[in-house]
Amino acid sequence: MVELTAINKQFLCVLPTLSSSGHSLYDPPLPTLPFDLVAEILCRLPVKLLLQLRCFCKSWNSLITDHKFAKKHLSLSTTRCLHCVSYTGFPYLYVLKSYPLGPVLNNLTTNITEYEYSPYNIHGDHPRLCVDCFVGSCNGILCFTAGIYKISVILWNPSIRKIKEFPLFQKPNWSFTHMAFGFGYDSFNDNYKVVVVLQGLIQDSSGNIACKTEVKVHTSITNCWKNIQEFTFGSILPEQSGKFVSDTINWLAVIDFDGRSPRFIISFDLEKESYQKVLLPDSGGVNVCNFLALFVLRDCLCVTYGDSDFDSVLKDVWIMKEYGNKDSWTKLFTLSCRVDRGVSHISAKPVYLFEDDQVLLKLTGAFNSFVYDSRSGTLKSSDFQNILGVSVESLISPCS
Repeated sequence: MVELTAINKQFLCVLPTLSSSGHSLYDPPLPTLPFDLVAEILCRLPVKLLLQLRCFCKSWNSLITDHKFAKKHLSLSTTRCLHCVSYTGFPYLYVLKSYPLGPVLNNLTTNITEYEYSPYNIHGDHPRLCVDCFVGSCNGILCFTAGIYKISVILWNPSIRKIKEFPLFQKPNWSFTHMAFGFGYDSFNDNYKVVVVLQGLIQDSSGNIACKTEVKVHTSITNCWKNIQEFTFGSILPEQSGKFVSDTINWLAVIDFDGRSPRFIISFDLEKESYQKVLLPDSGGVNVCNFLALFVLRDCLCVTYGDSDFDSVLKDVWIMKEYGNKDSWTKLFTLSCRVDRGVSHISAKPVYLFEDDQVLLKLTGAFNSFVYDSRSGTLKSSDFQNILGVSVESLISPCS
């Protein structure tokens, strides 16, 4: 049963007054509320309760399943969910657990939701480990990829248990091909888009080896993949999923991989389907070769700076307070703790920043997670494993 807040309980108590039926002929008529006011009340309720209230009457069901209502509910939603995933090799199953996120990590509720899903027809391809093929989240929708040669992309809203599977696309037969995905929302066209950047080596007609880049975009409106103009500067760092901020997808990139090339951000505009460079922080002696990973905290683009050996040096976390404005880069905090070498020798990436400045950290390439107090510089182990990230709870359907 859905755990109800005080306001939800009060709302359920007045449900009978929202309908004019059900009272005796001799009783005074029950008061009714205008339907517009009912909609204003409903759009402030949690998703699980709204899914139950669809059965109250046909008009409510029509309202709650309407796309415009879902968008208004999203704009008012304050519930965040922490998603963790595991993967079974046979049968092929994603097992996703979602935890409602409280004001601090230690006060997480026990209202855990668990989902299972099996990837569809993969034509003999075996999905990679699920942790490696999580692209990102946007408006409550999670994006996954699976496959080695024929690639499947899946959009999944666990709050409403709806899934959309994209048409397969074939990975090019290039040498050392790697893929960088991104997922985001084009608010101008009300369109969700998945972008994949394919980079590899090819041999030209003269026998010379050259770098090749191909960019594909899938839109929810057309439900098909199309090739678009490739960018002509730099290469996206391997194993980097694009980060969605302000109608753009962003990847960390370099001109070349010689270790001395400055790093920068490639930004993809989802509306115009064009690219631009976004410069990283510049604070005197900062070596731009040591920027390690992009991520998002409090809807702002962030980056970590430091050596990849997390247990030997400090790591600075920078935040871009105004997207696209290089001068708005600000050092948010420094990870001034050490992880025992026996526990991990891997880079740590912030997943979520709580209001009390505690930070949930995911160790890249590992199952462990930690909670870091940026005020005191202390670190403690977390019970969560295989963390994907945090997303807002929403009614947005990936199928619409």
